Amino acid sequence: MQAAKILANMIVMGGGILARAIFQAYRQPLANASKNGVAQETIQNTIRRASKVMSEQEVRQILGVTEETPWEEIVRRYHTLFENNAKNGSFYLQSKVHRAKECLEAVHQGKGPGPGSGQGPQGGSSSSNPS
Repeated sequence: MQAAKILANMIVMGGGILARAIFQAYRQPLANASKNGVAQETIQNTIRRASKVMSEQEVRQILGVTEETPWEEIVRRYHTLFENNAKNGSFYLQSKVHRAKECLEAVHQGKGPGPGSGQGPQGGSSSSNPS
C-alpha cells in the first residue's frame, strides 16, 4: 500500500515538472519572436492573405471573359457558373465566381457613361443573386 502511494506521488510530481518544462520551452520562443517582430509579421501576413483582393486578370479567367466581353455576357456567364456550382455542391468555386463578378461590377461601374453602360450591372447585382 505504501509503495502505491509513493508511486502515485512520483507520477504527480513528474507530471508537474514536465508541465513546467513544456510551458517554459513554449514561452521562450514566443518571447524571442516578439522581440524580433516575427509574431507581428506573421499576423500581418495572415491578415494580408485573408483580405487578398483578386486581380482583374484573375477575375476574368475565373469567369472566362475578356476585356471586350459585353456586360450582359459577363452576367450570363456568372449566372451559369454560379448555378452549376450550386448544383454540384462546390461552395468554394461558387464563392470565387461571386467575388469575381463583384470585382468586375466595380470595374464596370468605374468606366462611367459609355456605349452599353446605361444598362449597368443591375442584371447581376448582389441583391438579386440566386441563393
